[in-house]
Amino acid sequence: MEDYLKEALEIVKAQASVRTMTEEEITSMVQSLSKGIRNIAEDNAEVATNVEPPVDPKKAIREKSVICLECGKSFKVLTKKHLASHGLTPEEYRAKWGYKKGTSLVAKALARERRKKMKDMKLWEKRRTHSS
Repeated sequence: MEDYLKEALEIVKAQASVRTMTEEEITSMVQSLSKGIRNIAEDNAEVATNVEPPVDPKKAIREKSVICLECGKSFKVLTKKHLASHGLTPEEYRAKWGYKKGTSLVAKALARERRKKMKDMKLWEKRRTHSS
């Protein structure tokens, strides 16, 4: 087994010990890390551009998480602050990875939960009663 792969496995093993990861996340993280480690070892500066995303952009927004296509980390919400750490605004991130303008960078379950809360609050009805 190549040293790059061993190093990547160690990193992913440490990551998996502190948070729950799906098999797909583990596999994609091992692949992207071993590639990245190899590039660094070969003094290939192109690793910083991260041309290949850790997962398919169509599969990055999941039921309980959103995978950042820049770094491969998993979140419930991709915040402006996190995207800024990659030098991107949410709009630039969406454009770079082929998402439509209004695409929510939030885990599907959380988005559904928020939508339901807003419907339950019925703010539009409260506004009407206060304004009349």
